[in-house]
Amino acid sequence: MEKHVLGLQLPTDPRWINIAEKNIEDILVDHAYCEQKAASSCISLIIMYPENENLVAMLTPVVAEEWSHFERVLEQLTKRGMRLGFPRKDDYVDQLQKISKKGGSRDQQLVEKLLLNALIEARSCERFRLLWKEIQDAELSKFYYELMVSEAGHYKNFCRWRNRLWMKNQWRNAGAKFFYRKVRL
Repeated sequence: MEKHVLGLQLPTDPRWINIAEKNIEDILVDHAYCEQKAASSCISLIIMYPENENLVAMLTPVVAEEWSHFERVLEQLTKRGMRLGFPRKDDYVDQLQKISKKGGSRDQQLVEKLLLNALIEARSCERFRLLWKEIQDAELSKFYYELMVSEAGHYKNFCRWRNRLWMKNQWRNAGAKFFYRKVRL
């Protein structure tokens, strides 16, 4: 099987970049809300697992960074005379949540949440890479390069934590393994 960015099973359709460039306002608005949701997701993990001091320490700067990304996207919108607008439904995240394993111990639930966040960061990173390499707007190309590097770091953090918990408990959960290998979104 061909390997794709950050191990994603399926790459984004190559035509996506053409559609994105023609609809940059929609892309930027969607991106702003994705950054807001990423910050909120990390805050939720901190609230759900406050006893895990190392996890809280890892997530706290991610919250700040994701929020700064939100602010930077707002700046890009403002520079272009565009408005934030309303969020759209996120089918990708909805599909991931549907196949995410429910129940289990607190650690198993955390593994699932970390995996979900890692997959979202991986897809963001992949799309930011496409924007960096292909978009004609030089300022946005540089902007998306910087965010691509950041999202790759978040992906690695979530994977490291997920793997640490997985190995610590020596789980052999076929459902989670299936989820990890078979996500095709």
